[in-house]
Amino acid sequence: MTTSVDPHEGTFKLSMLIYDTRYRSITIQIVALIAFLSFFGWLLSNTMTNLATLGKEPSFGFMSEPAGYDINQRLIEYNSQSSHLRAAFVGLLNTLLVAVMGCLTATVVGVLVGVLRLSKNWMVAKLMTVYVEAFRNVPVLMWIVLAMAVLIESLPAPNKFRGTDPEATMKLFDSVAITNRGVYIPEPLFSNSLGNISFGSAFDVSIDLLAIIAVLLAGVWGARKIRQRADRIQEATGVRPVTWWARLAAVFVPLIALLIVLGFHLGYPVLKGFNFQGGTYMRNSLIALWLALSLYTAAFIAEIVRAGILAIAKGQTEAASALGLRSNRIMSLVILPQAMRIIIPPLISQYLNLTKNSSLAIAVGYMDITGTLMGITLNQTGRELETVLLGMLVYLVISLSISALMNWYNNRMKLVER
Repeated sequence: MTTSVDPHEGTFKLSMLIYDTRYRSITIQIVALIAFLSFFGWLLSNTMTNLATLGKEPSFGFMSEPAGYDINQRLIEYNSQSSHLRAAFVGLLNTLLVAVMGCLTATVVGVLVGVLRLSKNWMVAKLMTVYVEAFRNVPVLMWIVLAMAVLIESLPAPNKFRGTDPEATMKLFDSVAITNRGVYIPEPLFSNSLGNISFGSAFDVSIDLLAIIAVLLAGVWGARKIRQRADRIQEATGVRPVTWWARLAAVFVPLIALLIVLGFHLGYPVLKGFNFQGGTYMRNSLIALWLALSLYTAAFIAEIVRAGILAIAKGQTEAASALGLRSNRIMSLVILPQAMRIIIPPLISQYLNLTKNSSLAIAVGYMDITGTLMGITLNQTGRELETVLLGMLVYLVISLSISALMNWYNNRMKLVER
């Protein structure tokens, strides 16, 4: 028979920490915390002792040493004499590039496939089902390798663009070259560049890019103020003024003016020697990784979207139809806005999975943060603990940032009770 000690007034005794229900739970939590911290301290001390015995005391000084290796895909200037820190930053930018491109593409494809899976057209619905089941049930690594093989084997070599009657030609008014080595697209250039801001040997930030982002954000803010003013006028008078042209002008007129001042122009790729020169080079490894991750994640997003749409009561569709709305307008104006409140939470997990799956880039030779910091840098310096901890910290920060952004958006989409 269990005896419960009732709260009572009196002098505090140590035995009350165990037998008094007012203190027992706190005592257990403190003991568990002390045990955990003791174990963690022992593990850390043991690791430090072993590293000292091997002559490998923890130090991050190696990050300032020359990297001594090249990176084939990069967004900023880099050479083999740059530091390991800059090499890691180049890899980080490559990881973020794939993550952003993949999340955007996967969202668009996933929403379209999820909606089409509910189509009344039997053929369209079944084709979308085949796509979803095929990508969901095959490991993403196989899709990455397959995409790389298809790009290498099916696209023409650069020498096929040579001659008076070439076997392959450039696309989009001779501005884009698609080859088995990669894709060359026009490069944005500035005649009156404002220069860069240097943060040591790690990375540089383009002042031109910062100015463009600032003007673009200011334009979006102005367009939002114009929309809010139109909302107030509509609430007061019942008539909504036409503001689409003013909102577009608020965004694009300052941006175009800034680009003219900076002397914006495009640098086109040109075939010189055995390869194309100039323009922005997107290696096959980047394209294969981007396509594979996007299509793979889109299959999961499609199921999330389909479930979100099916969770909306059919009465919503029937009510919208009674008002005379067409099917596509019902989906975009009535169903999807409500389904987004159901879709967003699991969508966050898919974005996180895509970002972490980008670490498979090493399979096709794409140098992301895993391939640079936790790959070549680790092998060259022998600093396993430091490089792995830094890599884990990078992925942790990226994942928490994505979660925070999506949770903020999720809170914006919640119903507001009156």
